[in-house]
Amino acid sequence: MTATPNYPVVLLVEQPLSALDARQVRSLHEAMPELPAYTVLVPVEDAAGRVEAAMGALGSGELMAPMALDSQDYANLQADLLSTARGAVATSVQALQDAGGHASGEVITGDPIEELVERVRTLDAQEAIVLTRPHVVSEFFHLDWTSRARRKLGVPVLHLLEHETFDEQAGQGEGISGF
Repeated sequence: MTATPNYPVVLLVEQPLSALDARQVRSLHEAMPELPAYTVLVPVEDAAGRVEAAMGALGSGELMAPMALDSQDYANLQADLLSTARGAVATSVQALQDAGGHASGEVITGDPIEELVERVRTLDAQEAIVLTRPHVVSEFFHLDWTSRARRKLGVPVLHLLEHETFDEQAGQGEGISGF
């Protein structure tokens, strides 16, 4: 008989969890008497925002080549981004299950922090884990997902760097915050 998960944990991830990420997340809960139920949230990038960022990266003025996306190009780009996010959910859920966890996941389309707050409250989650690449500037100004989540949630919020071992992350100033 399989035990029923009774310790909800919501993960907000920026990219698909690797096997290492999943093992590390599972290791955080191995000694607990409760069985964690992981819910993985993966935001869908906005096609318009992606195009705008790419255009901005090209420069301005004379460096900008005339470029226009028609509605079909935009729809195709948005469909590709949605497909990528769905793949990230499936990969992440499978990685957690392969690591011995109970996991489900979903694509989110709104503000990632608002969606995280909503799922934590809806599921009565006991903690939230944010897994991202390092974002030095936004972290310095406390505009990153983890800092924003800590201001809005009444549960511990742990920030892990994706695809890095705990030892590689040591000394980064992250971890469980106060309420």
